[in-house]
Amino acid sequence: MGRSPGLALRRVRQTFSFANGGRVLLDLASSRAPWRRDELVFETRDGAVITCPNWPGARVPVYEVFAEDAYHLRDTLAGLSPTPRILDIGGQVGCFSVAAARFAPTAVVHTYEASATTATWLARNVARNDLADRVTVNATAVAGHDGTLELVDNGHASGLNGGATAGTLVTVPCVTFAAALTRLLELPVDGAPSDTVDLVKLDTEGAEFDIVLSSEPADWAPVRRVVMEYHDVAGHSWSELEAFFAEAGLTVTRHEPNGDRYGTVWLAR
Repeated sequence: MGRSPGLALRRVRQTFSFANGGRVLLDLASSRAPWRRDELVFETRDGAVITCPNWPGARVPVYEVFAEDAYHLRDTLAGLSPTPRILDIGGQVGCFSVAAARFAPTAVVHTYEASATTATWLARNVARNDLADRVTVNATAVAGHDGTLELVDNGHASGLNGGATAGTLVTVPCVTFAAALTRLLELPVDGAPSDTVDLVKLDTEGAEFDIVLSSEPADWAPVRRVVMEYHDVAGHSWSELEAFFAEAGLTVTRHEPNGDRYGTVWLAR
């Protein structure tokens, strides 16, 4: 279940925070053929259900969002508009989108996932939690340009897609941040478009530098808050992104570094 005894023990404790934790542990223990379970079903104690491949990189976001509360969801979503608009870039199997839409029952979410195989799990989780009327799934990458891009899809819904070393090289559609933001702004909610996106969540395993730095500071003017992970990418650093966001009028309200070149940051206007 982990790379070290400490992590394995922590994962066991976290697994019991789920309503069906015992069942999940049994399924994880049956990880070798012929008993291997191809998928895992996590049931939270407040009624959310998340299904993902039984693969380490696919399981991690489930624990991060629902067991660790890595995004501090209550604080992140506090004080938003009555019908908040949320842009989730790097949707993976849908953990953040499902959690946010359930926490804010009037929220409208657009979620983007570059991997078509992962997006099928994302759409499945949105539907299973009866959120298809408020969460729109886009099997599309957000990038520094409109058109297409190539990525290595490992086929297991891992959060490491794109940077994977094993998998299938695929060509996927992509849009810029400005285009994704505009689509959400123009969506009629309560009969009208909006001039505000309440929250942008960004977790793209290193692609954040291309997405952000290829945009213009003015593109971010409608955005009230950002929560994002930044990663170790050669030639780039968090200071670049911090300077960009400062020009865009977004300042850091919380910073949780994980070493020198990784971390999670919250920004607000």
